[in-house]
Amino acid sequence: MENHPSTTIEERKQAELQEIDLPLVIRRIRDYQQIEIFKEVNPLDWEDWHWQMKNRIFTKEVLSKFIRLSPEEEKGIEKASGRLKMAITPYWASLIDPDDPRCPLRRQAVPTIYETIIGPHEMVDPCAEDRDMPTPGLVHRYPDRVLFLATEQCAMYCRHCTRRRRVGEDKEFQDIKSRLEKAIDYVKSNRKIRDVLISGGDPLVLEDDILEEIIKGFKSVPNVEFLRIGTRIPVSLPQRITPKLINMLKKYSPIWMSLHFNHPKEITKRCKIACEMLADAGIPLGSQTVLLKGINDRPYIMKKLMHELLKIRVRPYYIYQCDPVKGTSHFRTPVAVGINIMEKLRGHTSGYAVPTYVIDGPGGGGKIPVAPNYIISQAKGKYVLRNYKGKIYTYLE
Repeated sequence: MENHPSTTIEERKQAELQEIDLPLVIRRIRDYQQIEIFKEVNPLDWEDWHWQMKNRIFTKEVLSKFIRLSPEEEKGIEKASGRLKMAITPYWASLIDPDDPRCPLRRQAVPTIYETIIGPHEMVDPCAEDRDMPTPGLVHRYPDRVLFLATEQCAMYCRHCTRRRRVGEDKEFQDIKSRLEKAIDYVKSNRKIRDVLISGGDPLVLEDDILEEIIKGFKSVPNVEFLRIGTRIPVSLPQRITPKLINMLKKYSPIWMSLHFNHPKEITKRCKIACEMLADAGIPLGSQTVLLKGINDRPYIMKKLMHELLKIRVRPYYIYQCDPVKGTSHFRTPVAVGINIMEKLRGHTSGYAVPTYVIDGPGGGGKIPVAPNYIISQAKGKYVLRNYKGKIYTYLE
């Protein structure tokens, strides 16, 4: 769509939003206007991802206008200054229970004083990404794949963030063009690298032209066969998934997308629209879920999440044990909790709904699958196995 000088901002918004069936979207998101602080917000603004980013909630004063903050939250917000300070999109804020501090969406977004408690085994960089960084922002751990950290910013700062040492509102991150050039040169010089994951922060907070430059750059490398984008934008800021973005991504097909869902309540009608747009564009979607105490550590919640993901064409991919990053001990569960969840999934629901439970080996060990043991015993040519019901079977080779 061409922009003419005589075209107003509101007219351009109207034209762009009509492409995604604006009346349908407005019907589905009008509930936000029932919140006092948002009741005067124009639906055109609400659906503008730039408006959502500009109006993120950073302070206790603003948040307290529509959430009854607990003493733990008030102290947590006061302490959460610096890089990983609080930032919540209006969209996500509209989903939070204003009266219940145990709300799973609220706990992921609102800091608490418990973040100041540092556990004995917690680390600044538990995955040792900085150690495996041959060029600024490029992590090379596995033989055939690399991770490119495109930006340090996200739409919302999750309180369980593994990269809290690097992710946030700090502006010291090195110039993206310089980092991109060095990363591409490195990938070109290592022909074993066939898979590039673009992450951050969240790369979808970048403008379309900058994101396209990154994608185009890696796609131009002959040995790169597989390109992925790691993002939580369809969950925390679904308005960012625009027809313009979709059309750009389609030019570089195939591109895979790794999303981040932690609770069934995140799968709103608006989120579903965003995921449908991506899936309809031929972008395969997978979900990476972090196991979080008091949020999704019950088998029935996790099963519900996996079922809801399949309904919006998102394949459950991983369940992560919460990394031992500093200030997250209140989120971590025993490993046995994760194994029990896998016991309640395997055989009790569709195979497509069963992700892989992994622990990222502290100190840079990479993703290590953890699962219930279904092998009772083994001898030469003979395996004694149990199934999901606990019944015993013998397999002879």
